Amino acid sequence: MNARLRRTVCSLVVLCLMTTTVRSAIAEQPFPLNAKRILFLGDSITHSGGYVTWIETQRRLQGVDPLPEMINIGLSSETCSGLSEEGHPFPRPDVHERLDRALEKIQPDVVVSCYGMNDGIYHPFGEERFQAYQDGVNRLIQKVHGAQAKLILMTPPPFDSVPLRDKGKLKPAGEGSYAYFAMYENYDDVLGKYAQWIMQQKDRVEMVIDLHTPFNAALAEERKTDPQFTLTPDGIHPGATGHRLIGNVILRAWGIPAKSDPDPELSQLVMQKTSILHDAWLSATNGPW
Repeated sequence: MNARLRRTVCSLVVLCLMTTTVRSAIAEQPFPLNAKRILFLGDSITHSGGYVTWIETQRRLQGVDPLPEMINIGLSSETCSGLSEEGHPFPRPDVHERLDRALEKIQPDVVVSCYGMNDGIYHPFGEERFQAYQDGVNRLIQKVHGAQAKLILMTPPPFDSVPLRDKGKLKPAGEGSYAYFAMYENYDDVLGKYAQWIMQQKDRVEMVIDLHTPFNAALAEERKTDPQFTLTPDGIHPGATGHRLIGNVILRAWGIPAKSDPDPELSQLVMQKTSILHDAWLSATNGPW
């Protein structure tokens, strides 16, 4: 065997060993950390990116290797049910309008979905609205699996009426109309039903994660000493502490215990990275081009 052939054979052997090592490292990670690309779908709670940034930061602190690429294309006001309440300034976007494009362009191994907050359109519980939500989730399951990706369904976090009680934004049962600015006062009961149904889908998807229960449990614990405590100042959108709580629930489900607070500079850099990628991918997947 001449020198050039020996070098070629050695290079191929090294390449094969490197590839095998990378594949083995990926295989050793628990689901979904063994994915190459994880896509996050959701409404404004996901759009804000707080819990996605927290997960990304903690994975880096924990030295998860290989590090799956995380892409967040959450969209404000979005539903998976296709419903929209009267009084909303525009018809709420429906994830199914863009889902095929997103799956084709991003080609994720895993999709993480969090819908429900907007899907009840802030009304009391109604069977037709509930069925529309179920139909939307069912279509999501079908499309994600049809794209050969795995799916993680998450329950909606709770609606918190406490910070809204004195602001004139809550309406009792029996009113003619409701909206995001005039919400049914017990809307979290509706979300509780939606969350319970999501948890019943564990045999149809690769993972389900309950955000609703631990979020409410944290609220209840804090309100033992401070009855006005809230994690969602407007009743809908969690603040930074709420997003951290959501992120920690997901991390536990993925087998990664959260560490102490990261260095502020690291947090800022990760936030900038996830924000830029969010805007870029959102733009790329929201049009028919």
